[in-house]
Order: sequence, then structure tokens, then C-alpha cells
Amino acid sequence: MENLKWAAFKQQLQANPNLALQFQYAQDQWVDASYHITEIKQAPITSVDCGGVMNKWTEVIVQLYEPQAQQDRAMPVSKALSIIQVVEKVLPLEAEGIVKIEFGNSQYDTRQMLPRSITTDGDNLVVDLRPDTVQCKAIERGGNCGTDDKGEECCTPAVQIKPVVQLKNLTDNTTSCTPGGGCC
Repeated sequence: MENLKWAAFKQQLQANPNLALQFQYAQDQWVDASYHITEIKQAPITSVDCGGVMNKWTEVIVQLYEPQAQQDRAMPVSKALSIIQVVEKVLPLEAEGIVKIEFGNSQYDTRQMLPRSITTDGDNLVVDLRPDTVQCKAIERGGNCGTDDKGEECCTPAVQIKPVVQLKNLTDNTTSCTPGGGCC
């Protein structure tokens, strides 16, 4: 699945308001049903990669908190939508922002994860998460990361080779002006 954008994520929620919203963060590992959405962050990212190219994108990060008290039924999607509505009254969220879910507990270090899929399973809307990975922007541009077969590094700024220009005298020496010659 391509990175999920905020508008598409929100549409999935709006299409299923009566389901319970569940998050799976690893194989057979679920965020406890007692979780709460503690905040939604919008992070505009501006970076310069190792090749000197500037990159810009926005991330919308939904933070989940798992309290000590446990319960059997997860938050209804309608409750999540009401939290989103409160947030968007104060902070308009970028429709094209990449969705990340931030979560951690005593068995799982806190990290930002990407929704791999969103499916309906009985009375549940299940968001299956996968850890985010480090990416090399040079590869995304069709380059390489490391040294290529020509021995060139992706991190080395491109050196522009200027062509050697042979200058030619296009005038006849008899008709040209020379300093002190009186023709100018």
C-alpha cells in the first residue's frame, strides 16, 4: 500500500462510524481496547538529502495512549471522528499529509508507524500498522544509494563538466582594428 494520505484515512473513518476502531501494531499484537487518541500532530518536513536536493512533505501523526485501565471494547470510530473534528477546528490538517500512527507500550518501544491496510472485520475497523523505514531519496529519484558501477557516490553533488571551446579568429587580419591603428 502506498503511503496513506490524511483525506483517504478520514474518508475510511467517515464511511464506518458505527464500528469499533482497532489498531494492530504487529502480528497478533493489538493496541489495548482502552487506548485513547491523545493528540494529532501535523509536521511539515523540509529536508536536504545527501545529494544536496531539498525535499518537502507533511505528516499527520495520530498519537495513541494505552492507559493502565483495560476495557473490552475499543473506541468507536464516531468517537475518533469527534476528536478529529475538535483538532481540525484549531488546526486544519493537510489533506495530502502522510498518515502515521504513534504508539508504544511497556512491551513495544514508541514509534511512528504507517497504516498498511484498513479493513472491516465484523464490528471492527482494523488499521494494520507497519513500522516506518528509512529511505534514500536518491533511489526515489532513480539514482543509487552508495557507489554505482562507475564508482560514483549518490551523496556526491553532480559535477557539471564544461565543454572545452576552441576559439577561432573569424576576422581577416588585414581588416581588423588594432590598438592605435586609427580604424576605431
